[in-house]
Amino acid sequence: MEVKSTRHSMRGMVPFLRCVGIIIFSLWFGTRSMAQWAPAYTIKNGNMLIILGKDIRETALDSFIGKFELFDLDLKNFVRTHISDSLNKLGWNVQFDKELGYLLTKPLRSNKNINYANPEIKIMLTEKASFAERFPIVSSRVKFGYNRFRNKYPFAIKDSFVTFFLRGNLDAQRVSLAGSFNDWVPESWFMKKTDSGWIYNVKLAVGKYWYKFLINGSWTTDRDNQLVENDGLGNDNSVYFKPNRLFTLKGFTDAKKVLIVGSWNDWKPSDLVMNKTANGWELPLYLADGTHTYRFNIDGKWLEDPDNPDHYPNEFGEYNSVIRIGKPYIFKLDGYLDAKQVVLSGSFNKWRRNELYMKKTATGWEFSYTLGPGNYEYKFIIDDKFEAHPGNVNVKNGEGGNLYFVIEPNYTFRLKGFPNAKKIYVTGDFNNWSPNTFAMTRQGDEWIFAANLTRGKHTYKFVVDGKWIIDPGNKQWEQNEFGTGNSVLWLGQ
Repeated sequence: MEVKSTRHSMRGMVPFLRCVGIIIFSLWFGTRSMAQWAPAYTIKNGNMLIILGKDIRETALDSFIGKFELFDLDLKNFVRTHISDSLNKLGWNVQFDKELGYLLTKPLRSNKNINYANPEIKIMLTEKASFAERFPIVSSRVKFGYNRFRNKYPFAIKDSFVTFFLRGNLDAQRVSLAGSFNDWVPESWFMKKTDSGWIYNVKLAVGKYWYKFLINGSWTTDRDNQLVENDGLGNDNSVYFKPNRLFTLKGFTDAKKVLIVGSWNDWKPSDLVMNKTANGWELPLYLADGTHTYRFNIDGKWLEDPDNPDHYPNEFGEYNSVIRIGKPYIFKLDGYLDAKQVVLSGSFNKWRRNELYMKKTATGWEFSYTLGPGNYEYKFIIDDKFEAHPGNVNVKNGEGGNLYFVIEPNYTFRLKGFPNAKKIYVTGDFNNWSPNTFAMTRQGDEWIFAANLTRGKHTYKFVVDGKWIIDPGNKQWEQNEFGTGNSVLWLGQ
């Protein structure tokens, strides 16, 4: 059913549309209740489809939005208010069934002659990619992860081997394990029967994996695993994170609840509940490469990690504990030897002004900071004043005053022509639409810029001497809220 405006409820839905919506839902989900399914984002019959169960939990919705980078759709506000005005402006048709949930559709059509004055909503998908390409085990899109099992302990890990365990099903004649770690070959890894279920040892690197069991020829997710994701093609898969960090807190055995809260999940205090042990508390996590800050919350009281001496100051006059994973990068600022204080601030720490205090050297200032692959901007705060300074030949200074650099670029934007242009920038969801930071360089008959992009959908535009344009060499584009359109790139799709 279409949600028409802020002044209209869903009670006046057209019966015919309701029937169509129910048919689509039924074809997609079968006879099960939609509340049992993870949200889906896929392509069917020339349309993009987003399907959300009516009882979808906020944590599941957050994971879904982050996985497919659907932040521009404001789905959380839509689910909360049932108001679809912003979605309608972006070209989405919204249908609703009170027993099933929401169906959002948007047409995909090719377009040879783009009308810049009155663009329509048009996207065209390019070549397909394998599951491993679309869902890599390590992705800058996935900042952290943890396993949530019920009725059984987390999978045992010894050295680099993980023991996958299917509880029960002792009457089964044959059980096999398939997932992103073995190209989903259904009958290559037969599990071994034990007194309580079935097991199979898999050698895994750190990261995120998807898997299922094949029981007597029938596919099933792990019913004891609360982490389930749809692959965007209609298939629900169980999710497993191979952890790379075990957080521990000694003592506090009388506490009722202990949480670990950090920068990896924007300091949300309710996500990560630690497990009680004989000597205290613990929780294994997967963390992406980079610098992470965290604290413990013990029955509402905040505490720095007493066993971790590495910390940064915070805005409350206290300290946050620090974890570094990956390669350190040295930020340098030459000169300013008369300055009393210099602080490094950038997109990697949400532009905090009171966290990264640089150390004075004989020739200037420097700071070592660990970062993973990505696109980054930063400035220096010299005696409480923001100032950009090109102190490193490997970074460049955009017109907006921010220094920037890219770690492990994997995609090159190209714009042909425009030989008389003075300055051209590329901007998009990968740099928060900054219009004057990512400066392109002229090579031959085209302008180029190498960036680090995650797999999946990205929207972007070029800014040519201050004028915003869609990529004339890309037929894939969609409408935006300003009616001017954005070019669309599907990396690995």
